[in-house]
Amino acid sequence: MKRGRVLLALLLGVALVASLTLVGVGDDANTGVLRVGIFTDLHAHDTDSPVEGKVMTVYPERLGACVDAMNDWPADLVIQLGDFVNGAYVMGEDLGDSARIVDILDQADALYAKLDSPRYYVLGNHDMYDLSKEEFLAHTAATETFTSFDAGAYHFVILDAQYDKNGEDLGHAFWVVQGNIPQSELDWLANDLAATDKPTIVCVHQRLEVDKDLLSGGPQVLHNKEVQKVMEDSGVVIAVFEGHDHENDHTVINGIHYVEFDQLSDAHNSAPSWALVTLDPQAHTITIVGAGDQDDWEVSYELPSATR
Repeated sequence: MKRGRVLLALLLGVALVASLTLVGVGDDANTGVLRVGIFTDLHAHDTDSPVEGKVMTVYPERLGACVDAMNDWPADLVIQLGDFVNGAYVMGEDLGDSARIVDILDQADALYAKLDSPRYYVLGNHDMYDLSKEEFLAHTAATETFTSFDAGAYHFVILDAQYDKNGEDLGHAFWVVQGNIPQSELDWLANDLAATDKPTIVCVHQRLEVDKDLLSGGPQVLHNKEVQKVMEDSGVVIAVFEGHDHENDHTVINGIHYVEFDQLSDAHNSAPSWALVTLDPQAHTITIVGAGDQDDWEVSYELPSATR
């Protein structure tokens, strides 16, 4: 009898610990802080551009340092915001065989894969210089060019702005700057945002808040105003994370934070830059701690439930 009672007590104890563990995980998912690593504009290449002041052949060292920092932190997930590879086009240099860009992508992604956390990809315009979208997906861990996912208390959206003016996929474009969000993706975005009540961060390469850009000949992203309206009407988007311009910037438009992150690549002797972003659902804050030339920011956001 005593042995049976001891066994029963042990089983009850195990069950109690298991139930407490499950409750703890659930609480963390809904109330705990989330650590998100961000880097952008690696421009992996085997050729440098003295005309532009860009040194791209040092990408293994820079990406390796970034990955090590993300693992040491540690990040819960990492998102690269586009221009992962440069493409063959370099001002003033022999372009060489564009077919080698796939190999450079393989080498860069092998370094990115050393992360201990899940990794995500945003397509940039340079990624489409000498690759198709299908090739990019085949040589990375990405499965879709635009998608969404939940992490902790937050919802994330990855947008694909690499379309031409007619809404056709960019690919093997040689050189292109301006992006586009076609109607089909805009409809998808509206439906995706309508299906969540979590605070949402949208990730895109070119900047949605820039209406006039010299190289783009207009907005950096065609239909940017329509995208902004969909995000604002949803009542859940708290921030947009962007790359492309290789600089720090922060703008607030109708309650949404637009954050431009600095580059990981070396342009004009810039330091390798990335960001450690802490999202706090209790304090309603986004805290950005920068490495290299990346600025530090702490901003607050309104709960989605208060804006619907």
